[in-house]
Order: sequence, then structure tokens, then C-alpha cells
Amino acid sequence: MTRLVLAVDGGNSKTDVAVVAEDGEVLATGRAGGFAPQRDGVAAAVSVVEQALATLPRPAGGFDHVSACLAGADLPVEEEALARELAARGLGGDVVVRNDTFALLRAGASAAWGVAVVCGAGINAVGVSPAGAVARFPALGRISGDWGGGQGLAEEALWYAARAEDGRGVPTALTGLITAHFGTATVEELVLEVHFGRLSEDRLHELSPGVLAVAADGDAVARALVERQAEEVTVLAEVCLRRLGLLETPVEVVLGGGMLTARDPLLMSLLDSAFAVRAPRAKLVLADVPPIVGAALLGLEHLGAAETAKTRLRARYAPAGG
Repeated sequence: MTRLVLAVDGGNSKTDVAVVAEDGEVLATGRAGGFAPQRDGVAAAVSVVEQALATLPRPAGGFDHVSACLAGADLPVEEEALARELAARGLGGDVVVRNDTFALLRAGASAAWGVAVVCGAGINAVGVSPAGAVARFPALGRISGDWGGGQGLAEEALWYAARAEDGRGVPTALTGLITAHFGTATVEELVLEVHFGRLSEDRLHELSPGVLAVAADGDAVARALVERQAEEVTVLAEVCLRRLGLLETPVEVVLGGGMLTARDPLLMSLLDSAFAVRAPRAKLVLADVPPIVGAALLGLEHLGAAETAKTRLRARYAPAGG
């Protein structure tokens, strides 16, 4: 009987699932809302996976393997708690939970090793050596040293715009960007909307494409923010490479998340320049298939599936003309 993998990619904005046969055929897919165990709790987050599976066929005894790459699985104790909950829901007894950066790495890299940096709403990175050693970060936000991603970049832009408006900072076009985007008369009005809960702070990440555009138009404050974002992406990859002893080895660095896959010319130019100096053997790769492919590939490899199965899976998700 053909063994089945349940692949899960649980991201901040959406949760994708795929039922994949051992030969690489994708039998069914589903999608639900964002996966946020640190905000909603483990049980509620796993319920989102079940929502994505609601209309999909489920074997009576559970799937032969569950490969779940999940946002919020930042520490081993969190991975273990999520794996227990997935198993308790009857999804399968053989469950492996990883952080969602592992899905990006496996989806974008040509082999099972390399480095991946995700810069979407937040920012994180992971590295895997050819021997299987892993380099990663707690990725708990500013308290663990993180900076940037769409949310962080937007919060910094708001900080500078507020100071520009009230005279504490230098003038910047970010003030006009912010008031125009949210339809307020002043930056202070927006700040009060967020403070009193009339506007969710999570919506600030909507500003990140505008920050990039303002920077490209020559605004010095916005450009400095984009330069810092490029620095953060570079240093995450560089540290992974150094920890794994790969700085002098030809290696793929997979870039993912909305801020990077948007291919903003300024940000990409800054990254190309930074990597040329600090990790010249690295090859930057923008993932051209979704992270669910990475979760599924990890699942197929766990079962010992043939290379033809992995090729078949990738072909299912390959971009048109690719």
C-alpha cells in the first residue's frame, strides 16, 4: 500500500497542507488562516491545520508521516509541544515538527543543505551543513536580537515619521506615506488610533512596500532603513555560514518571505553588494516554489522516497514556463 505524507506549512498569514503519496503525486491540498501558537496557544493553532484538512481525505489510522514546518516553532520545547498536539489529533504517530524556515530552505535549495533567510512579516534564518549540522536563532523578536521584516521595518518608519512631524527628527517623506496609506491627517492621529486599539498594530506591516518605494525615490531616512534591512539579511546568512564552516564553500542562500520575493531593485542590489564582500562563495536563490514543497520534500526524504518522487513533486508546483 502506498504510504502517505501530510505536509504542513504553517505561516503567519496562512496555513497550507498537502497530502502527498510516496511516489510524489499530490493527492489533495488545503488552506486555512494563519498559524500563531505563541499568540493563540498550541491547541488553537493546530485547529487551524485541521481546518485546512476539513475537506481532504484522511486515512483512518492517520498519515504514515506528518512533516510540519511551522511559524512559532522557534525552540525545541515548542516543536515538541506542537508535535504532541498533532499526534493527539490523530493525524499520525510519526510526526516531525520544524520551524518554517526549514521548509523555505528545502523548497529553494537544490540539495538538502544550505542557508535560508526569510524576511516576511518578521525575519529569521536557518543553516544546514552537508553533514546535517544545524545553525539557527531563537527568533523571538527584538528581545532575542532580531530586527526587521515587514512589521519591524514599518514600526521603525513610524518612529522616524512621528519624530519628523513633531520636530524631534529630520524631515522625511515617510510622514506623507503613512498618512496617505491610513487616511489620517497626521502621523500623531495614526499613533493614537493604534494606542487606543482602533487600528491593529499588525496592520503596520502594510507600509513596508511603501518604505521601499520612498527609499528608491531618494529619501535619506527611508534608504537608511532599507540599508539596515539588507544588513540584517546578510548578517543572518553570514553567521549561519560561519557557524557551519561554510563561508569558504560554494553554497546556496535561499531568500524567501514577501519582502525578498518582491525583488525590490534597491534591496536586491544592496544584498548583492553585501554578499559579494562578506560571503562571496554564496549563491543567492529566490525560491520559485512555495514552502509547502519544502515540507513535502522533507516528508518524502523521511520515508526514503526515490529521487523520481521528489522530481514529480517539484514539477507539480513549478512556475509556468519553468
